[in-house]
Amino acid sequence: MNDAPARPGRAATLRGMAWMALAGLLFCLLNAIARRLAQDLDPFQTQFLRYLAGLVVLLPFMVRTGVMAWRPHDIRGQAWRGVVHTAGLLLWFWALPHVPLADMTAIGFTGPIFIMAGAVVFLGEPMVRARWIAAGIGFLGVMVVVAPQFTGGRDGFWSLVMLASAPIFAASFLITKALTRRDRPEVIVAWQAITVALFTLPFALPSWTWPTAEQWGWFLLTGILGSAGHWCLTEAFRIADMSATQPVKFIDMIWAAALGWLVFSDVPAATTFAGAAIIFVATTWIARREARRR
Repeated sequence: MNDAPARPGRAATLRGMAWMALAGLLFCLLNAIARRLAQDLDPFQTQFLRYLAGLVVLLPFMVRTGVMAWRPHDIRGQAWRGVVHTAGLLLWFWALPHVPLADMTAIGFTGPIFIMAGAVVFLGEPMVRARWIAAGIGFLGVMVVVAPQFTGGRDGFWSLVMLASAPIFAASFLITKALTRRDRPEVIVAWQAITVALFTLPFALPSWTWPTAEQWGWFLLTGILGSAGHWCLTEAFRIADMSATQPVKFIDMIWAAALGWLVFSDVPAATTFAGAAIIFVATTWIARREARRR
């Protein structure tokens, strides 16, 4: 077993938190487009084409620098990451049509808790109390937003299926963190696109419908957003402790609410502003704490 890497400094930690916030914004834009596409196409086909498009947008860079420059040092780890991430995606999309949006949002935000716990247990990261407090406050802010519409026990089976995907996604991101010790972020992103597209293809074929020219254009945009988002995410994991970046993940709720208002004309409720304020306070506080940490 290799020795644990040196702890990141405060400047690297703050950069990692910034990359995580940017990744969240890109993924929110991606999810808005994918949600619209999934209304006209099979969800599994939508997921496959999103990762295939992510590979397509990387091909010009791979050709320019040479394919060998994109060969990973740990191809077995890349394959395992693809298998694990695909498993999480299949559970998530299997349950997606049956779980109300508010429930889905709340379930999705259990991910940072699993990631922080896994980073301590499997990666040997320090258990910093302030980070856990910030994550708890951020989760409280999310619950303030979604609690008024939360349906509780209805469709409980599908909620459990979606919840089961959260620790699987956490495992995928923990593998990503380990891979950053040997491979560059762009290599990890490229091989994620390759493996996930390959493993999700069999699930996309049974209900295949050829996209229109306009839909192909939107898929190309999802490929750009997805590849950029995963690069930002991987860069955040590379330069900072995973547990330091997770409280920032709750800012995604603010991005999602703002995007819903701008794109879908969803007027935020008073609880949305209250929850956003709580999330802002939590992330600002932990950022200031990390900036002062020696």
